[in-house]
Amino acid sequence: MAASSIVSRHFRTAVARLRDLSIRTEKTYRYHIKQFVLFHNKRHPNEMRQDEIRAYLTHLAVDRHVSASTQNVALASLLFLSRHVLKLQLYRIDDVERARLPTRLLVVFTRKEVAAILHRLSGLPELVASLMYGSRLRLMECLRLRVN
Repeated sequence: MAASSIVSRHFRTAVARLRDLSIRTEKTYRYHIKQFVLFHNKRHPNEMRQDEIRAYLTHLAVDRHVSASTQNVALASLLFLSRHVLKLQLYRIDDVERARLPTRLLVVFTRKEVAAILHRLSGLPELVASLMYGSRLRLMECLRLRVN
């Protein structure tokens, strides 16, 4: 059985669900773990440590030109795999070629602008937007709410 399928099955069935990760986080972590294993010619993650993680993250930044946030998610997924799934103690991972974070100007609506937006909505979209604004929910968190 391939190393990636062993890790995926163990990851999916036990650790991710016990740690209460969101479904999207679980899928994203699984994707990056699989790509990591494939990048290293299907070696089992138990055999790999900081040097292999460093090589993979550098590959993402230099060869694949991923965004800084994608590289950070890949690092988080590999740290999750190492620490929580494989129970390995990793030390600092330095000397990684980092993708650059773009500088963005933060956009914040005034209360009048928010009121104008909410006033133009009706029905379910108004309810969702009001819940998101009033409780700081993200879109998928709001859409997954259920009434008990």
